[in-house]
Amino acid sequence: MPFVAKRCGVQFSPPSIVLIYESNVKDTNKIRKRIIPVRNFSNCSDCCMAAERMKHHIRHRAYLESVSLGQLERLHIVLRDHMQGHSLEHTLASLRLDPEEDLNKLDDEELARKKAQMDKLFERNRRQKDDPDFVYDLEVEFKGEVAREPCSWDEEESDDGF
Repeated sequence: MPFVAKRCGVQFSPPSIVLIYESNVKDTNKIRKRIIPVRNFSNCSDCCMAAERMKHHIRHRAYLESVSLGQLERLHIVLRDHMQGHSLEHTLASLRLDPEEDLNKLDDEELARKKAQMDKLFERNRRQKDDPDFVYDLEVEFKGEVAREPCSWDEEESDDGF
């Protein structure tokens, strides 16, 4: 790989992706900056498709090889939200997972994005049978759990009435 991406960012005017990369050509490990313009992109564009187009574009393919498609998509989301007039804080908050957020109030695109983030987090935390720290039938006592109050259906009674 002749280019290794170090940092990625956005430039709002003109809309561009800024890439800081290390060039390994001819054994000179120089840090360079490349500004990739985002063309034919509006506030109604599909960020996933735009990121995919940019990653596979013949001029940018070598530079963006070490950048994940998800990161490029997030950068395009920041650009699109800026074009729609949203603040950077609002955009970054929409990209984070909030356990108290009501997902019923989101539109389809944002809901799909949140679900994809939750799936990614689940897969990262999931324990497989092959993992070294896998324990079968693990029981955990949670701290701070309030003592359970007895309920009427918990009492042992005979079912003679049925």
